Amino acid sequence: MLCLGIESSCDETAVALVRNGRLLGQQLASQVDVHALFGGVVPEIASREHLRVLPGLYRTLLTETGVQPEEISCVAVSRGPGLLGALLIGLSFAKGLALALGVPLVGVNHLHAHLLAAGLEEDVPFPALGLLVSGGHTHTYAVRSDHNFQLLGRTLDDAAGEAFDKAAKRLNLPYPGGQLLDELGQEGQPDHEMFPRAYIDNDNLDFSFSGLKTAVVNHVNAHPHLALPSLAGTDALAPEIRQELAVVCASFNWSVTETLRIKTERALPRVPNARALIVAGGVAANSMLRRTMLALAEKHGLRAVMPSPSLCTDNAAMVACAGERLARCGRFHSLELEAVPRGRKVPQDWLSAPV
Repeated sequence: MLCLGIESSCDETAVALVRNGRLLGQQLASQVDVHALFGGVVPEIASREHLRVLPGLYRTLLTETGVQPEEISCVAVSRGPGLLGALLIGLSFAKGLALALGVPLVGVNHLHAHLLAAGLEEDVPFPALGLLVSGGHTHTYAVRSDHNFQLLGRTLDDAAGEAFDKAAKRLNLPYPGGQLLDELGQEGQPDHEMFPRAYIDNDNLDFSFSGLKTAVVNHVNAHPHLALPSLAGTDALAPEIRQELAVVCASFNWSVTETLRIKTERALPRVPNARALIVAGGVAANSMLRRTMLALAEKHGLRAVMPSPSLCTDNAAMVACAGERLARCGRFHSLELEAVPRGRKVPQDWLSAPV
């Protein structure tokens, strides 16, 4: 089976081809430089960029892989959650291709696709406990198969990735600041008393990072010299300021990571026969988080499954991977497939046969 995957849920436009679980090729266009001017993603601009680049990415993908359109077996697309306008661009393109090629359409839950992304690099044993850590979501799942995901804990307000972005923005780090915050943090030792571990004094599995974000804002307000004078970068910082900033970044990183560790370990009894711990999403590229979750998995005798950093961010390879797996299980959609914006639950409204 050869599955074409299309991703346009936020500010990354991507297309990919997966055949029998193996990635043949991917084309991706990032909008980071466009949105950096505004310090964050502007939905209308994101939608227009998807519309502008998507046809060209598709043509380039076919050329570089040597695949003919008639070889494609099914078309998979991120249907949500995400920015509604951005999702509609990818969804419309996918519907047009599926109709023109006469092949099945598969709508993919973007969050589930993140958790299946590692399947392109290694066999993922089920059942597993899944931790999804992205800009918009911090969720834990009991993952029992390619299409059986039970939500255990969810984001109540700010997700971990959003907290990273907002902390970086208050420090005036260039957008997107999460990666730079991680890199700076590696230059310092965390102060475990500087910031709280967010929303852990309870017995539930949900996440809330708004209080931690506020603590960072208050700390920088009390130490205004920590905020960069411009978005140009950190190279011009005085050594003593850079070191102080590194400690702040390391401390914030530690607070987020420890919160995730505590909640993930708390969720493990909910999947008593788990064979693996899957950690995925954009924040799963974070160096401290990867080390911590690897240690947690080893502690409990689980296999740690984490996609390589290039598969942690939004990409079409994960969409094609998830779409191919759904298609093999006989799960498809009609051309009436709807996009699902962030804040709404993605329904499991599959059809049992292609239309």
